[in-house]
Amino acid sequence: MFFRVNKSILLSVVLISSFVFSISAQTKPNEGTPNQRLDVMRSKLETMRRSLQSAISVIKDENKDDKTKKDDKDKLETPLGRLRALEKETSTVQSDVNSLRGKIDRSEKYEMSEIDQMEERVRELQAGVDTALQETASLRANPQSTVGQKREKKKKKKFLGIFGGGEDEYEELIGEVQPGRDRELFVVATKEVRKNNYEVGRLLFQTIITTYPESPYLPMAKLAVADSFYLEGSTSALIQAAAGYQEWLTFFPTHPLADRVLLKIAESEMRRIGLPDREIANARRAEQKLKAFIQNYPQSPLRPLVDLRLREVQDNLGLHNLYIGNYYYTLSVTQGKGGLKGAQSRYREILDKYPSFSFMDEALYKLAITYLLEEETDQAARYFQQIVRDYPNSDYLEKSKEQLGLIGAKIPDPNPEAKTVLTPEKVSFISNFKNQLFGIYPLTIDRDGVLMTRDFDKCKFELIDKVIENSGDVAANEIPKTLTAVVAPCELQSKKTEETKPQTQQK
Repeated sequence: MFFRVNKSILLSVVLISSFVFSISAQTKPNEGTPNQRLDVMRSKLETMRRSLQSAISVIKDENKDDKTKKDDKDKLETPLGRLRALEKETSTVQSDVNSLRGKIDRSEKYEMSEIDQMEERVRELQAGVDTALQETASLRANPQSTVGQKREKKKKKKFLGIFGGGEDEYEELIGEVQPGRDRELFVVATKEVRKNNYEVGRLLFQTIITTYPESPYLPMAKLAVADSFYLEGSTSALIQAAAGYQEWLTFFPTHPLADRVLLKIAESEMRRIGLPDREIANARRAEQKLKAFIQNYPQSPLRPLVDLRLREVQDNLGLHNLYIGNYYYTLSVTQGKGGLKGAQSRYREILDKYPSFSFMDEALYKLAITYLLEEETDQAARYFQQIVRDYPNSDYLEKSKEQLGLIGAKIPDPNPEAKTVLTPEKVSFISNFKNQLFGIYPLTIDRDGVLMTRDFDKCKFELIDKVIENSGDVAANEIPKTLTAVVAPCELQSKKTEETKPQTQQK
């Protein structure tokens, strides 16, 4: 836990940043900084472009000997013409996004409405691309399945015969529609994500979603896409992970994995939580999702982990209020200026919203002092007594007893259960300096996905392997009771493999 910051300069920054963010949160409907929002758009556009190129290459190959179709291929009313038009539009939007990103990087003037409009263009284009890929699936169909056979890698074209080139292993896999291809796509996509080739893996999973709408692998493909963003872990990827998990939960709210997915939404927000003296939007969203988990899945075996995460997130939110309250406290109590009511409102918010706050004794003591200054001794005595009764190990214990003696109020006996509660451990100077430098706030977070782990080991058998084994889904009794994607660890899986091996005959 972080040390208690009392420097007025830092608290001034907290107050100003909190005010600025509260205004921007009201005017900006979408999440993330401008750069983060543009990064999300670029990622989506690149996936769309590659999907369209693969689909175009298959239809083009099939129609290359048909002169009539060749003459009409650029007309919008033809499937190939529509795909080409969408590819051209995708490239145009990509160029516009890059131009807007360049403005921001060069600190040139731009309007937030430009980013809002760009996001709307990308959303509309995504809907059009998904529809076009589904509608052209029949034209890309090959009744003769080549699933399981070795694929011939196509050479990439070179720009001006010099730059680029290489092999495009997955062009035919993405573009051509074949029976059983959805399973092959799922298996290959899983392998690519495990090799940290996240973009390729997502493209393959996305092909199942846009081209095989009846596939039994479709629900888990959508979940795997969200997992891949979560495993990648960059800021823009975590934004898309939270959105992907939320979309999946909207479509499959009663699935046995639903509680884990909701927890991953919260953890996607938690991984973006900064220090308490910075913006707290991610902490508030994480708190909201964790509370939703408790309400919707009170009997989940993951409940103890959720309770722990909620306490940590609320500590972050409580510290944010404490720092601002201390700023007003310093102005009013130490410097004799205004701000008493501002301090009281922040301290009371901690009492009302975060009853398990780790530094509650400090909030209680300073709140009591503000009431003493207003000569409301009964109210002040109440908070001093709460410290003596519920926080007998507090640094503010003796000061509270002294104040109660001056007021003439009763000093209560400490709560026996509270005697075992220790004060938060103070962070060392070096650790605190590192946290401040890198903006790290210590939280308990699982960095594995729902179906896949971050550090894959070949001998692990994960939930996504169970999905492949079950041809598209996972049963409730196959999901581990603990928060892990590993169904069988290395030792058990190796033992299972040995048991299933045929016994060799002795000579």
